[in-house]
Amino acid sequence: MKKHSQQLIELNAQVRQVLGHKVKRLRNSGFLPAVLYGKGMESVSLQVPYKDFERVFKTAGESTLVYLNVDGNQAVPTIIHDVTQDPLKDTFVHADFYKVRLDQKIKAKVPVVFQGEAPAVKDLAGIFVRNVNELEVEAFPQDMPHEISVDISSLKQFGDQVQARDITLPEGVKLIANDEEILATVQEPMSEEQLQAELAEPTTDVSAVKEVEKEKGEEEVPVEEPGAAPAPEAKPEKPAKKE
Repeated sequence: MKKHSQQLIELNAQVRQVLGHKVKRLRNSGFLPAVLYGKGMESVSLQVPYKDFERVFKTAGESTLVYLNVDGNQAVPTIIHDVTQDPLKDTFVHADFYKVRLDQKIKAKVPVVFQGEAPAVKDLAGIFVRNVNELEVEAFPQDMPHEISVDISSLKQFGDQVQARDITLPEGVKLIANDEEILATVQEPMSEEQLQAELAEPTTDVSAVKEVEKEKGEEEVPVEEPGAAPAPEAKPEKPAKKE
């Protein structure tokens, strides 16, 4: 296995005895409830200093390797697999650490960061359109990048695109995507006439569609409301969080 050059990220943790509703007091005392799990091991309830976790998560995200020191024992290689945040305060309330093996490749979704300036935006007042926020990659845990940088300086004309084939990944990292997937493009700015015409276009009356179907005696088919969120994708099963 080749030696990796990434900065070693470590985080201290303790086995947690406080469970259930009592974790609120734990959070108030400056600790974050967490759980450690992985293939072939029983899940372990943990607590980590909140400030330390905040700092580590900013550096590692959910893709970079984190060595977890539990009660001073040998460090466990992990990936921060999931975090739960308070929707109002935007603070962390729980974290999952997934134990990984350094000799086995894993797949993870890595944030995409667009770098540079698009001439079609700067000089032609075009509209920059981002099509992805993250990309799935495969690599050994120690080679997993924190983010993927995408250069947009090649977007010189309206309609120019950056595709998956155009990005350069670190050694040992494989992109799990179609080479022709469009990551970003630049659109021509919409004129005032085009904007007014689009706003004037009639929208589909969902209730009227349903009423017509009933009158025809056809079986009613649910009509998706405009702007409705798609059904969530199934996620891999993981141990229930024990708080």
